[in-house]
Amino acid sequence: MFDNLTDKLGALFAKITSRGVLTEKDIDDAMREIRVALLEADVALPVVKEFISKVKEQALGEKIVRSIRPGQMVVKIVHDELIKVLGDDESALKFNTNPPTVILMAGLQGSGKTTTSAKLARILAKKRKVLLASLDVYRPAAQIQLEQLAAKINVQSLPIVEGQKPVDIAKRAIDAARRGAFDVVILDSAGRLHIDSELMNELIEVKKTVAPIETLLVADALMGQDACNVAKEFNEKLGVTGIVLTRIDGSSRAGAALSMRMVAEVPVKFLGTGEKVDEFEEFHPDRIAGRILGQGDVVTLVETAIEKIDREEADKTARRMMKGRFDLNDLLAQLRQIQKMGSLGGIMSMLPGLSQFKNKIEEAGIGDKLIKRQEAIILSMTLEERTNPDIIKASRKKRIARGAGVEVHEVNKLLKQYEQMALMMKKIGKGGISSMMSMMKGFPYKGGMGGKFPL
Repeated sequence: MFDNLTDKLGALFAKITSRGVLTEKDIDDAMREIRVALLEADVALPVVKEFISKVKEQALGEKIVRSIRPGQMVVKIVHDELIKVLGDDESALKFNTNPPTVILMAGLQGSGKTTTSAKLARILAKKRKVLLASLDVYRPAAQIQLEQLAAKINVQSLPIVEGQKPVDIAKRAIDAARRGAFDVVILDSAGRLHIDSELMNELIEVKKTVAPIETLLVADALMGQDACNVAKEFNEKLGVTGIVLTRIDGSSRAGAALSMRMVAEVPVKFLGTGEKVDEFEEFHPDRIAGRILGQGDVVTLVETAIEKIDREEADKTARRMMKGRFDLNDLLAQLRQIQKMGSLGGIMSMLPGLSQFKNKIEEAGIGDKLIKRQEAIILSMTLEERTNPDIIKASRKKRIARGAGVEVHEVNKLLKQYEQMALMMKKIGKGGISSMMSMMKGFPYKGGMGGKFPL
């Protein structure tokens, strides 16, 4: 979602940080480019004006003039203001001291409320006992959908009673939560194609009945600037406490995240990063600001690795590597671990200094498609071939290529890559860390390991 804005701001900051001195004209030009970048990212005009005004006021101050590296100081000012716009430290969920904590999910139809309710339940269920309940008695099979999602993530859902009204379902959910000693109740409300009095009256009645500590507005990031109007109306009529943005992995721009926070004056609390139930993350303003400015987000990357990588499998592979043993089964395991982390571009966007190269990676044909092809090639091999790659000669290569739907030269390329990795593993096994460090000096990147892009 932030890629376009990151690219534009990255190009601008590369220009100003290379200068030893910044004049008032340089800062004016920079502010103009930032304004255009924000508007093109679908950020609402009032938000852009306020943001530029605050940044410019600080950028023209004495602090910048006397700074040894004025360009870096401008980047810091923009970074700090972005954090303020995104919500500082307001993004954490609140919980009642006396359970159950009630969370009401609201939003328009099609925004992804039901899936988001399950995603939120999955995260909270790691530390708390959660009950899911659907109040959507209008959309066909909405209640069954939530029930199935709850079963998938091993979270309990409120049994469906045909013909019950939303307010009665909410009351029953709270009663069941108290009797069952649940810590959290998540209520998935019904939506409409547009905001109307019937929708709002029903939500207001539910809110009066159950008094939720959190009322989260689920909004589709693809709405663009219209998201501001939706957030404003829901907040004025219902009183939302936070926003959950869905489909941020699509072609949406950053405008919804920046604008809704400012217009509705409530923080963004979660991001839906994909269709799967585990593609959901907490919203951390400082981390997102870092991503937007191309500074990476190593903390989220580490958290993702801890959650998604099979620790036992990783330890097993690591032990084999340290003994200098490495075959195509190990390479296959590594490729699959990378895929669990998400797209290669997504991983690179979280690494400082590498976000600008993620598009080049795909253009060069060494992104996610290559990983998929390499996996297909290895899966086309027999178990004996994966364990003893030395036996793979011309006739076997042709068979493997046909099975994977690739050319023979791609099989050769994979085997060459494997040979280089196997050689490195053998040297590490013999010489330990010192051997590995000496090998890094000859790493195939411009400038060794300090280089920026493959030759």
